[in-house]
Amino acid sequence: MGDAMKWRNYFVGGLCLVALVACNSQKKETKTAEQAAAGADAVVQQAAGPSLPIHGKAKEVLHGGGFTYVLIGGEKGDIWVAVPETTVAAGEPCVVAEGQVMENFPSKTLNRTFAQIIFSPGLEGKKAETGSGPHGAMPATGGGSFGAAMQKEDGASGMAETSPGSGKAVVPFVDLKIAKATGANAFTVADLFAKGASLNGKKVKIKGQVVKFSPQIMGKNWLHLQDGTGDPLKNTHDLVVTSADKAQKGDVVTVEGVLAADKDFGSGYKYDVIVENVTISH
Repeated sequence: MGDAMKWRNYFVGGLCLVALVACNSQKKETKTAEQAAAGADAVVQQAAGPSLPIHGKAKEVLHGGGFTYVLIGGEKGDIWVAVPETTVAAGEPCVVAEGQVMENFPSKTLNRTFAQIIFSPGLEGKKAETGSGPHGAMPATGGGSFGAAMQKEDGASGMAETSPGSGKAVVPFVDLKIAKATGANAFTVADLFAKGASLNGKKVKIKGQVVKFSPQIMGKNWLHLQDGTGDPLKNTHDLVVTSADKAQKGDVVTVEGVLAADKDFGSGYKYDVIVENVTISH
């Protein structure tokens, strides 16, 4: 009887130990999952760029290419911003209006590359200097810096700058007959405009002729591709792609990148379809 009681106590004790270990393991796994989720949120926040507007003091001020570059010392660290030519003194408090975050932006006039910089329409309470910027005066509020940079592309088309927006940069239809690229993700130019919504965020491949090449606009090369498909009356014949690679007008190339539908850069520059950060092969 004593031995039976002893073994029963051992058995009950073993069950309790197993339950305790399982409980601790579950707590540990839950904590690990929570930490992983928090880590994922941190990555997303970092990828989204600095939160705007930014408040801080000007630590360094540079001028070049019609822009004023200001190193802002904020609560979350230092960040470079570029605004239309503006008078700013080192040590002056600044509030940066919302703009576009650019990675690895090369400034030819300053002969340096910014790992991360915000192109902003201006500093709140500050007025851009009259006649500043590569194309004359640019407003300190509402849209200006990206539009001013994009005017380089529009100017290449020979159209009047009084008609802002991406529509005027469309290259007229070129009579071409270029074979469609091969592969599961290959499309014609017309296909991309027709299926833009369903292809948003997906990798696509297109073969076409470069009908326009605009280098180094906001740190990227901008190309217009045509393959002979699409409707000129609806501007679905001319595809805009961006790339770090180079090509020349007249080249027949195959490009591969991620499609973005209804991409709005502000300042009237909106694209029904654009393929970004493409690799170019000849």
